[in-house]
This record gives sequence, structure tokens and C-alpha cells, in this order.
Amino acid sequence: MEFNNLIASRYSVRAYKPDDVEEEKLQQILQAAQLAPTAANRQPFQIIVIRTRGREKELQHIYHRSWFIEAPLILCLCAEPERGWKRKDGKNYSEIDTAIAMDHLILAAADLGLGTCWIAAFDPDDARQILHLPKSVEPIAFTPLGYPADTAQPKKRLPLDQLVRYEKW
Repeated sequence: MEFNNLIASRYSVRAYKPDDVEEEKLQQILQAAQLAPTAANRQPFQIIVIRTRGREKELQHIYHRSWFIEAPLILCLCAEPERGWKRKDGKNYSEIDTAIAMDHLILAAADLGLGTCWIAAFDPDDARQILHLPKSVEPIAFTPLGYPADTAQPKKRLPLDQLVRYEKW
């Protein structure tokens, strides 16, 4: 798909078909995240691929919406702060790098006809326990991954003149 059409048509999917995601498509999506730019090329993130079948009840503790577990897969992107590049004032870029990888991932999924929904309102304690995350790893975002069973709704966006400034604040 042409890039501008892709970013205009991508939407947060909140209903999924139970159809399996082909392994080839999953690998393409994971490779898109792998190719995401990161500060100093550190790639301080990990992606956990979670198959939902048989784990629905457990996964609902991470995020309580029923559509979260409708898709056959859920992806969790985690930052590894110890591997992240730090700016001279100490700002660690691992969370930003992880978010960039997530963005690449969801755009790649949309390009392949798959749906995602970026989820940040999850329970981090339950996520840590269910996914056996080490203390040094920070869960940043989740997304279901599957074929949409809904249709896009119009996106409300602020006009550019409310988002862009030139030369100074």
C-alpha cells in the first residue's frame, strides 16, 4: 500500500476474527519492528508473541476488554532500560525506542491486512507476573494481532496549526 494511504487507513481494531495469522506475515511484522530506528542502534527492546487460545482467562488480567483476547495473537513490547542509550542529562531512550518499534509493527500489520490496537492501559503487575518478566524489563505496550472483524471509524485529528510551531514556541 502507498505509505500515505496506509497511515490514513490504519485504525485501532477492537473486534477480531479468530482466523490464525500466517507465520510468514507474523515474521514480516516482527522484522518491521527489528528495522525500527533506535538511539545509537541499541535496539533495547524485546517482543513477546503470545498465543491467546487456552490462555484467555489469564490474559484478561493484563487488560480487561473482551476484544483483547479475540485475536489469535497478542504482542507485548518491552523495554530493556539497561541497554538503552542515555542522553547527557541521563534521559534513557529505551521506552522511546520501544515505542518506535511498536509503531513500525502496527504499520506493517496494517499493510498486510491485519489489525492491531496499541494498548497502554494494561495492568503492569499482572503483565510482569503472567509473562515472567525480569525486574530489569519494563512492559511498554500490548497489541492484539489478527484479522479485523470491525470497520474503521473516522479519525478525529487536530489541525496542523494546533500541532506545529516554526522556529520557536
